[in-house]
Amino acid sequence: MAVWQQKRSQPVVPCPKLQAGFTLLEVMIALAIVAVALVALLGLETRSIEVSARQQILTRATLLAQERLAEIESAATVDAAETSGVFAPPFAEFRWQVQFVATPLPQVRQVEMTVAWGESKRNEEVTLTSFVWRPAAAP
Repeated sequence: MAVWQQKRSQPVVPCPKLQAGFTLLEVMIALAIVAVALVALLGLETRSIEVSARQQILTRATLLAQERLAEIESAATVDAAETSGVFAPPFAEFRWQVQFVATPLPQVRQVEMTVAWGESKRNEEVTLTSFVWRPAAAP
């Protein structure tokens, strides 16, 4: 349907409705927003992996400390000959140290088991405390 203007000899076609769609600028802005969001999510994923690895090491150290503490508690004497050492492979990266502390009761000793790993200046360690009762020696 052509509309004729008075001064022109050519027909003027009315503008069709604007075509639906996105401009190149809109697509580029949307992609930039998605890229920023993905970078943030990847950073969170990396942090999550680091935290999971740290928790795994803490759990392993705690279980090793409990194992060594149980060995000391079941020993015949409260004062063990070894007060420090390294765990056997595959846990050779973990070191242990035990301290025996006197208590007001002569038959009871406080046992502090420390398991450390990594560099000592980073202070990566787990310490468990227990009390051991041993009957007094017969005269």
